Amino acid sequence: MAAFEYRQAEEIRDALGTRGVRYLFIGKSGAILLGFPDTTQDADLFVDRGGENCRKMTAALREVGFDLTDDQAAEIERGKDFVQLRNGPFDLDLVFAPDGIERFSDAWQRRVEVEGFPVCHLDDIIASKAATNRVKDRESLPRLRSFRQYWMKKQREC
Repeated sequence: MAAFEYRQAEEIRDALGTRGVRYLFIGKSGAILLGFPDTTQDADLFVDRGGENCRKMTAALREVGFDLTDDQAAEIERGKDFVQLRNGPFDLDLVFAPDGIERFSDAWQRRVEVEGFPVCHLDDIIASKAATNRVKDRESLPRLRSFRQYWMKKQREC
């Protein structure tokens, strides 16, 4: 699959925003929206597991073009910890319980808004990557931490 594109981020932002879905971009897609110079193959969304929010998520995903199976829709609506979707216009991972982040409400309070995109704070993205302890995440952590120094300096200047 091709790299995830900004246009696709806009599509998901607009569809979820129209329905009032509470979510945050997380993972590398979130870091990229914060300015991290890299690419990713998919988008990662940290979704508030509230029942109504999950039903809105399912409807919005179908609107964007995801061909959800009944099983996938049921997993999303019950807030399964992790749902990987490969049957839509782009690859999407829905994370309802990311490693390294206790509660959605805490991450929501720390979120950063970037051009209308709700994004996990870079510290949460780094904490989640560190907690997963996957090889690919361990390899990206030094670059993310280095970017964090630049990003924090830039935030103070604004």
